[in-house]
Amino acid sequence: MTTPVALTIAGSDSSGGAGIQADLKTFAALGVYGASAITALTAQNTKGVTGIHMVPPDFLRAQIDAVFGDLAVGAVKIGMVAQLASIGAIADALTHWSPRHVVLDPVMVATSGDRLLAPDAVEALRAKLIPRATIITPNLPEAAALLNEPIAGSDAAIESQGRKLLAMGCPAVLIKGGHGQGRESIDYLVRDGGVVALAAPRLATQNTHGTGCSLSSAIAAELAKGAELEAAVRNAKTFISAAIASADRFTVGHGHGPIHHFHRFY
Repeated sequence: MTTPVALTIAGSDSSGGAGIQADLKTFAALGVYGASAITALTAQNTKGVTGIHMVPPDFLRAQIDAVFGDLAVGAVKIGMVAQLASIGAIADALTHWSPRHVVLDPVMVATSGDRLLAPDAVEALRAKLIPRATIITPNLPEAAALLNEPIAGSDAAIESQGRKLLAMGCPAVLIKGGHGQGRESIDYLVRDGGVVALAAPRLATQNTHGTGCSLSSAIAAELAKGAELEAAVRNAKTFISAAIASADRFTVGHGHGPIHHFHRFY
């Protein structure tokens, strides 16, 4: 039996709740072997980001090449890319290795509000990475920022923004509704064939650090295991909802604490 493998290309979170650390925890929780290529080191905790140290793009490429040169990568998750030069290195590597599935989480701002993507890199993200993605997973503010539009406030506006993002070259967009209001958190899976609304109860907890990172890596894990796209998204959302529901079992930090990736095990 072949072991499913997923690769995360993202930033490191020193507090362990988001980024590379959250991705590897998610892969492991879902029975997938995780590899990583680090784009940046961050000094951060549950209260915010205090420093970012960029990994040189040639070394980022060396990490990606080392993984693909040996491991049978079934899916790639891309998170925090941090800078313009890193986007070029990642795009070149994807062109060279042609992974079957790429899940792009356009990380632009941390849960704490700290900016994680340089302004000059946003256009490169649109032009070089979105067309190479199987699916992109922006939240409502990120979808608006990618389109230079106000944050969508209705189902119709969300669907409209999703279709505009599809026009950038990716076959599927999952616009996450966690920043919305109401009793339910609704994510919208937008494809050429239509829109699927995926609802879950909105959970009252401040322990949501790393939620977006973990959702995109859960989708990548499911794709690496062979799931069809909509099933991968549904399974990932079920996993994340349970991880958020279990988050208050932890007492970690004094800000936005982590979700409970291993809720099934302890």
